[in-house]
Amino acid sequence: MKYRHIFFDLDRTLWDFEVNSKETFIEIFYKYQINNFCTFEDFHSEYKKINDNLWSEYRLGNISKDKLSWQRFYKTLLLFNVNDEITAKKMSQDYVNISPTKTKLFPHSIEILQYLSKSYKLHIITNGFKEVQYLKINNCGINKFFTGIFTSEEVGCNKPNLDFFKFALSKTGAKAEESLVIGDDLQVDIKGATNLNIDTVWFNPNREKGDFRPVYEIHSLKELLNLI
Repeated sequence: MKYRHIFFDLDRTLWDFEVNSKETFIEIFYKYQINNFCTFEDFHSEYKKINDNLWSEYRLGNISKDKLSWQRFYKTLLLFNVNDEITAKKMSQDYVNISPTKTKLFPHSIEILQYLSKSYKLHIITNGFKEVQYLKINNCGINKFFTGIFTSEEVGCNKPNLDFFKFALSKTGAKAEESLVIGDDLQVDIKGATNLNIDTVWFNPNREKGDFRPVYEIHSLKELLNLI
């Protein structure tokens, strides 16, 4: 058996970020009556663009966790002529509190984790906030499958930084050649792991075009049953 350790990304690989995040966003949108000055679709669309940009800055170390958390809401409110920092911070806290209570996983997640955990040591590697990611894992009932959970906050750097992957290998006692990384982000998960000579599986359910060839590519988690 070539692999002994499997490292899973969490968001958009096991935990269905888009579905869970949207459900959370709907609750917050109506709680603060944002519908009085724009539609949900318009607000959510602009928020996602701003959130993605701020996360890119966070991964580069250009913005703090705290600023990312509330400025994504504040900058979106500003686009709709609402200059309200207090409300933005309340929305931010609600998002952090509510989102990890959502439990939608990608199809076959539990089935695959049950299958793989019999033969491999499973770990989580995620750039998400520590307090949020642990709650997601526990609330979804998948914590029992993992022997190691590594968040960027605890490691001290973000994927795709080589030091993140080195830290995870060191703490688990895994060697690069006996490890496999499974993730949805071609730049953050796949290229990051490949740079340390770790084999990768690109989880690509939307069949997006990529500029980098992973060792494996799957469109459903169920494909792992016949892959490793």
